[in-house]
Amino acid sequence: MLRAQYDERGPVPQDVIRAVELEQPELEAGQALVAVIAAPINPSDVLTLTGEYGQLPPLPSIGGREGVGRVAELGPDTAGPAVGQVVLLPPGSGTWSTHVVAEAAQLVSLPNDADPLQLAMMSINPPTAALLLSEFVELEPDEWVIQNAANSAVGLYLVQLARHRGHRTVNVVRREDALSVVREAGGDVVLVDGDDLAQRVAEATGGAKLRLGIDAVGGTATGRLADCLRRRGILVNYGRMSGEACAVEPGAFIFRDLTMRGFWLASWFRETPQEARAALYGEIAGLIATGDLSAPIHATYDVSEIKAAVAAAASGGRSGKILIVPRH
Repeated sequence: MLRAQYDERGPVPQDVIRAVELEQPELEAGQALVAVIAAPINPSDVLTLTGEYGQLPPLPSIGGREGVGRVAELGPDTAGPAVGQVVLLPPGSGTWSTHVVAEAAQLVSLPNDADPLQLAMMSINPPTAALLLSEFVELEPDEWVIQNAANSAVGLYLVQLARHRGHRTVNVVRREDALSVVREAGGDVVLVDGDDLAQRVAEATGGAKLRLGIDAVGGTATGRLADCLRRRGILVNYGRMSGEACAVEPGAFIFRDLTMRGFWLASWFRETPQEARAALYGEIAGLIATGDLSAPIHATYDVSEIKAAVAAAASGGRSGKILIVPRH
């Protein structure tokens, strides 16, 4: 048994994480031992290792915020998903491990016949994409929404969910070689960012009045997205891939009455009843099971290869997600 542990944080994320041995735990009543099938490395995981994320766990800590596994053993007098059942691991349970001990009552059963690698990525990015589409503007059928970082994990999920819900997407990327992956996911319009973005968006959409813009880049890219929105549009930021603060000209707020909002999934979870969370997860799991929702996977690594995996996740130019897939 192995787990990926870090005792400190630092500017080079792969330097602070290492694989350590884990002894077979003795389960207590109410607990379950889950053999991890797959767990992704998200941008928030990398920022947690460098100390730049908005919520940092105490040290030492085990990496991994989401993933799926198969119930291997139940503690004495414990009711819960049966041994052999595929389950969603509790958020923040240190999923970069071969095994996780969790409260059986917290485990969410998932379809055993669905692709477990796709299920492993369902806790963070798909809910973020779904809520960005629904929490700020009540979009009409065939209405356009614009986003940047469209080739990111959230961006690709947003393209698919928008299409499933009957909306149309303008998708902005930062490099030419990212165009094809967004088109293949079903993006209606895909453009490379640039100073004339608003003009090209107007031409591509036939002058559509866009009410919702979704920004994950920050810097001047935020302002270019704002320029594409109609009067009283809403611009939502959920990341800063550029590493820069959002830059929007004051005139966008003064003369066009734009509203800018922020979104953080952790806050939504804290403020939302369990029934609503379960309904969202049910929708996402169902779409994954039918093959209507998926994300590209760049590479998989064993827990023992955690340093190489984190280095790959922190690098640019990938064509998909990095997953930890333990070799049992």
